[in-house]
Amino acid sequence: MSTPTLFNVAVVGATGAVGEQILKQLAARNFPIKELKLLSSARSAGTKIEFKGQTYTVEEATPDSFKGVEIALFSAGGDVSKALIPHAIEHGAVCIDNTNAYRMDPTTPLVVPEVNIGKVAEHKGVIANPNCSTIQMVAALKPLYDRYGISRIIVSTYQAVSGAGARAIDEMLRQSKEVLAGNDPQPDILPVGSLPVKHQIAFNAIPQIDKFQDNGFTLEEMKMIRETKKIMDDDALEVTATCVRIPVVYGHSESVYVELKQDFDIGEIKTLLAGSPGIVLQDDPDSQLYPLATDAAGKNEVFVGRVRRDLSNPRALNLWIVSDNLLKGAAWNAVQIAEHIAASRA
Repeated sequence: MSTPTLFNVAVVGATGAVGEQILKQLAARNFPIKELKLLSSARSAGTKIEFKGQTYTVEEATPDSFKGVEIALFSAGGDVSKALIPHAIEHGAVCIDNTNAYRMDPTTPLVVPEVNIGKVAEHKGVIANPNCSTIQMVAALKPLYDRYGISRIIVSTYQAVSGAGARAIDEMLRQSKEVLAGNDPQPDILPVGSLPVKHQIAFNAIPQIDKFQDNGFTLEEMKMIRETKKIMDDDALEVTATCVRIPVVYGHSESVYVELKQDFDIGEIKTLLAGSPGIVLQDDPDSQLYPLATDAAGKNEVFVGRVRRDLSNPRALNLWIVSDNLLKGAAWNAVQIAEHIAASRA
């Protein structure tokens, strides 16, 4: 029996919510690690983290942190990725980036393994993880795109506060208690921490995720539009999005309208989805079975339900798509890419 190839791995942003999930995925999948390096900002350096029975001390991420590293998973923010990934590449590491830093760079593959894993081979040292809301949508739509073709997508998202970080979760929970106690909650973070106006998230829906652009769309919405076209490799694909933050901790939900290029049978659509990798079909209206964020939380799959033909367009479908935004939307997608790289070198 041959000895498995082991890799020197670095996790940048190891103390963050996504970094924590990456480590859990690496452990659960028994990823072939020779040496593990946990990196973070200076503020979090010195933190102790347990991984597979061993205690690691988190180090400050610097340009020299990547000597000997072969695979580096980044989830510490776009500025950190832009500053450190070039140095990691110089040291020979393949970088898997969870931020927006490289997604639309024309030389960087934007990868969802169930959709376009072959793009990994084109990397120049960095592979980008798409936006969490994009990942779950394209994973569900790719089988339909391949079989029927897609001309248009209209998506409305209902996104969990964990997508805005641990402080946003704390804010939602604090505000909920304040409202239930009859007090006036004071918003501090959402919708965008760096903007002066803040809105209550408890018992509310905020139709703004990230900053507004000159065209009236938010950056989150433009990420979905641009990334979907790039991943599907189809500039002619018409995509529009409205992204909304809701008071859910984990799990993004999406209402998606899709116009197909060919006629279809709704039973065929469901069979196709049910047989697609990484997709779980939950679609039985008679028993009120459909995807729920509370059920998707903690799971790696993308859940699809409420599959029905549109009433005004016979070639159009409506779907409800749900997934854990920290897992398939970030950590699990990144680890899947890392597994593909490891397997290609075994």
